[in-house]
Amino acid sequence: MAQTFTKTMARNIFYGGSVFFFLLFLALTFDTSMALPERDRREVLDPNTELGRQIAHGKALWEENNCIGCHSLLGEGAYFAPELGNVYVRFGNNTEAIKAFIQSRPAEGIPGRRSMPQFNFAPDQLEAIAQFLKYASEINTAGWPPNKQG
Repeated sequence: MAQTFTKTMARNIFYGGSVFFFLLFLALTFDTSMALPERDRREVLDPNTELGRQIAHGKALWEENNCIGCHSLLGEGAYFAPELGNVYVRFGNNTEAIKAFIQSRPAEGIPGRRSMPQFNFAPDQLEAIAQFLKYASEINTAGWPPNKQG
């Protein structure tokens, strides 16, 4: 039963496949748009709350001081200094430890070793940065970074 492959058959396969994959694309887009609000923590970022304002201020400080020039955050940025996507977990789920670490810089260390500069942040700025890093650590990143050290 050898049957020849005709233009009509090819056209029907093309149109049928195109319709199938277009419908699949629409279904996956709809599924993603329904899942994002559950994963997104928009209530935390509400600018009408104190915590939302602190997180926004911390992000602004992150950008103004070019922290991404040395650190990576969730895989984006430079790899000169440690990944900060999980720094809150790394410091024992404690914002006070993050603030103390930032305040203690630069540590007198080994000559020739990289060290973080002292930015002389005010207490409210330190709190804002710590809250921003806490928020970033709690983002559902599907297992990134792959280990606790980043």
